[in-house]
Amino acid sequence: MRTRYSTVFTLATAISMLAILSGCASSASTGREMHQEMITQGAAYDDPELQAYVNRVGQQLVANSDEPGTTFTFTVIDSPDINAFAAPGGFIYVNRGLLAYLENEAELAGVLSHEIGHITASHHSRREAASVANKVVATTTYVLTGSGDLANASNMYGTELVSGYGRDMELEADGLGAEYMYNTGYDPESLLEVIGTLKDHEQFQRVKAKAGGKRVATYHGLYASHPRNDQRLKQVIKTAGELDPNAQGEDPSLPGEFKRHIEGLVWGESVPSDRVDNRYYHNKLGFTFERPPNWSVNAGASAIVARSPDGTTELIVSVRRRDQSATPRAVLESSLSGALNNGTDLDQAGLKGYTGITGSGASGASAHRVAIIDYNNLSYLFDGKAQNFAVDDPTLLAMIESFRPMHPAEHGASNGLYVHYIQVPQGATMASLASGIRIPNAEAQLRLLNGLYPRGEPRTGDWIKIIR
Repeated sequence: MRTRYSTVFTLATAISMLAILSGCASSASTGREMHQEMITQGAAYDDPELQAYVNRVGQQLVANSDEPGTTFTFTVIDSPDINAFAAPGGFIYVNRGLLAYLENEAELAGVLSHEIGHITASHHSRREAASVANKVVATTTYVLTGSGDLANASNMYGTELVSGYGRDMELEADGLGAEYMYNTGYDPESLLEVIGTLKDHEQFQRVKAKAGGKRVATYHGLYASHPRNDQRLKQVIKTAGELDPNAQGEDPSLPGEFKRHIEGLVWGESVPSDRVDNRYYHNKLGFTFERPPNWSVNAGASAIVARSPDGTTELIVSVRRRDQSATPRAVLESSLSGALNNGTDLDQAGLKGYTGITGSGASGASAHRVAIIDYNNLSYLFDGKAQNFAVDDPTLLAMIESFRPMHPAEHGASNGLYVHYIQVPQGATMASLASGIRIPNAEAQLRLLNGLYPRGEPRTGDWIKIIR
């Protein structure tokens, strides 16, 4: 079955969904139902590595929260809106549109810890729970239709029925979030930075709305004044820094990891793709391979692991820099500790490689199906093993032989816009960098993306985000 990011979803459906959810959205079971509905409808952003990264950061914060034993689920939503929200049952959502405006992992932790604070403080039971359902409906409506106007209509419908968090709850969530950040090793001041970024974006939206006569949407109920001038908020964040210094852990972030995951993030409208369910797609490296029915595929920092449902068979894919001076066979043999048997060349979709069997008797319990395929400047190494190798080796080989580059229609690169990092050339200004970018209000958007709104210039050699 082929899947696309957009499907038919009407406002009437959104309103009926809101009516159903609003009556019982405070229960954990209803939170699970809402989450399953969003995932089923394709609301999650299609980047397994980014999803895993956000979940890891979130789980570290949970482990240092008031409820370390509570199950939390973190999901990146395929929406350009600057938003994040929490639903009953520990379900926390952050839109990819918000991620683009963050500068580092500490700011991501600030967003997630704030939402965790809403749950640990039981804010859902202290307000009308229908507003949570309203956020789910508005988000799902946008993702499924690509229509911002339709999403705004459903959001306004819910807003008329309920109010959001009050300022006291927002401050409480900020205070708890700052504490969780401090305990995990992040600087709580980063929470002020991200709130400042959101406030800058709100002010930019007000300028646009004033010209177009449209309503301004904000992330929760942002403060009337800018965080730099909000003494009550600054005191809440400062309190976290007065905790027991022995409680603070080491900085858990890895240098450059946040940039690595944000590089290539879709900007603006969702990018349609033409994909099949029985394949795994790696968006950043641009390859795909067949996935047998019910197999799981998990992408980690060092390898991708495809595993059978019963866990008895797996294929590990790792990457190394390609040696242009050596043949695939020579590289594969040099990476093995034993002999390579039953070797054969691979030539698929224009890619060259080599495969064979290594291990005990080339077919025993310790036998492995190994392979290498060169693609661009990288070599992909495959290591497959199975409890019943003789039976499952054909499956492993078929997966390897299905490896190929993604087609343009599979990742939508032909018509999409993406976030990219560049180093500022000598003499460049925000105006000159924005001159070649085909988005409305390009200079203002670049300033917002890089924390330079409404004025300021980058330094030569600085890493900044652009859209192309």
